[in-house]
Amino acid sequence: MEFMVLLIALLFGTVLMVGVGERLRLPYPVLMLLFSAALALVPGLPEIHIEPELILPIFLPPLLFAAAQRSSWSVFRVRWKSLILLAVMLVAVTAFAVAGVANLLVPTLSLTGALALGALAAPPDPVAVESVAGKVNMPRRLLTLLQTEGLFNDAIAIVIFTLAVHATVDGGHIGFELIPQFLVSAAGAVVVGFLMAWGVGALNRFVPNMVARSAVTIVAPYAVYIIAEQFHFSGVVAVVVTALEMGRRARPQDSQERLTRQSFWAVLELLMTGAAFGLVGMEMRYVLQDEGRDIVRFIPGVIAVCVTVVVVRFLWFWLIYKLGGTESKNRTPGTLKDVLVLTWCGMRGLATLALALALPLTTASGAPFPDRNFIVTAAAGVLLTTLVIPGLTLPSLMKHLKLSVHDAEEARQERQLARRAERVAIETIRNSEAAAQLPEKRRIALERRMQSLHTILEGDYEDHPEKLLHLKEVLEVMDSIQREALDAARKEVLAARKIKGMDPEAVDSVLRRLDLRTITLDR
Repeated sequence: MEFMVLLIALLFGTVLMVGVGERLRLPYPVLMLLFSAALALVPGLPEIHIEPELILPIFLPPLLFAAAQRSSWSVFRVRWKSLILLAVMLVAVTAFAVAGVANLLVPTLSLTGALALGALAAPPDPVAVESVAGKVNMPRRLLTLLQTEGLFNDAIAIVIFTLAVHATVDGGHIGFELIPQFLVSAAGAVVVGFLMAWGVGALNRFVPNMVARSAVTIVAPYAVYIIAEQFHFSGVVAVVVTALEMGRRARPQDSQERLTRQSFWAVLELLMTGAAFGLVGMEMRYVLQDEGRDIVRFIPGVIAVCVTVVVVRFLWFWLIYKLGGTESKNRTPGTLKDVLVLTWCGMRGLATLALALALPLTTASGAPFPDRNFIVTAAAGVLLTTLVIPGLTLPSLMKHLKLSVHDAEEARQERQLARRAERVAIETIRNSEAAAQLPEKRRIALERRMQSLHTILEGDYEDHPEKLLHLKEVLEVMDSIQREALDAARKEVLAARKIKGMDPEAVDSVLRRLDLRTITLDR
C-alpha cells in the first residue's frame, strides 16, 4: 500500500512538474528528479525500495517501444553509418573512457564496477533529447541524427552493463567475449522481435475492436522483452525490432487507430519517464543516509565523470566532422557549429536512470555492492549536467550560432512527395464507382478539395520564406478562431447535460463526434 501511495504521488508530481517546466523553460525530467529528492527528505516518509532486478523489465520495454515506433526500417538503409558510429561505437568508447577515469580517481572502485558506471552514463536518451531539442528551431538533419543515435544505443550499453555487473557480483572479469556475446544476443533478439510482430499482426486481424488493438501495443513490449531475456537474448533489441516491424505492417486505412495510439503512448511515456526520474530522486535519500557528510568525497569523481562524458562526445563528433560526416550525402555534422550543437544535445535519460536503479545491493558473497552509492550519485550528476545545462542554454546557443533550418533537397523531396500523394488521391476519386454515383457538383467539389492537398502536405515554401511566414501567421489566427469556436460548441454541448429530459448518452455521443471532428478539420 505504501508503494502505491508513493507511485500515485510521483505520477501527480510528474504532471505538476510538466506545468512548472513549461513556465520555467526547463525539462520536466530534471524538475521531477529534484522534486522527488526534496520529497524524500520529508520526515516520516516510509523507506520504500523496488527490487533492482524489476527496474529494467518495468521501465525499459514501454519507453523503448515508444521511441522506436517513431522510426522505421528505412533508417537502417539510409543511416546505417550513423547507427554504427553513434549507437554502437560512441557508446562503447564513452563507456570505456568513463570507466578509466572513474577507476583512476576512485581507487576502491573495481574495474568492472567502473565499467558498469561507464555503461550507464554512455547512452543518450531520445526522449530526453526531444524534450529539450524539440522546443528550439533546430535543423531537421541534426534532430534526425540525434533520434537515430538514440534508437539502438541502449542495447550495447545494457549488454556492457549486464556483463560488468555480473563480473562484479561473481568476482569475474570481462574480456573480448563481449563482442561475440553481443552479436549472438542481438541476432536472437531480432528473430524474437519479428515473431512477436507477426503474432501481433495476426491478433489484430482477428480482433476488430480498435481500442483492443491499441491495447496490445502495451502488452507486446513487455512480452517480447521477457521472452528474449528468458533465452538470454537482448530484450532491448527485441523491443525495438517489434516496434519497427509493427510499424511496417501498419495498414493505410488505420488512421484513427494511429491517432488513438499516438495519444495513448504520449501519456504513457510522460508518466513512465516522470516515475523513473522520481525513483532516482528517492534513491538519493538512501545514499545521503548511508554516506552522510562523507558524500563530499564523491564530488571530484562525479565532476570528472561528467566532464569525460561531454569531452568524449565532443571529440567523437569533431573526428566525424573531419572525416566527412556520418553520411556522405548530407555531411552531418558538416560544420563546427553542428559539432557543438550535437555535443550539447547528448542528454542522458531513462536508460541511465534504470541501470543506476538496477544495480544490485549485494554481491554473491553477501557483501555490499562495491561503491554502489558513488555510482548512483555519479549517474544523478550526469543526468543533471546533460539535462539542466542544455535545457537552460540550448535556445540561446541556437540563436547565437544562427544555424540554417532550411534544407533545399529535403524541401524538394517533400514537395515532390506531396504532389504524388495529391495526384494519386485525385485519380482514386475519378476512378471510384462510389464517386461516380454522386451528383456532379458534389464530385467536382470533392476533387477540388483534394487539389489543395499538396499545400497541406508540403508544409514549407523554401523559395519564398516570406510566404511561409505569412502563412504561419494566418494559420495561427485561424487556429485561434477555430479553437474558440469549437470550445464554444463543446461548452454548449456540455451545458445540455443540465437540460431537463436530455439524455446524457446523447450528449456524450455528440461530444465524442465533436472531438473527432476537431482533429480532422481541414486547415
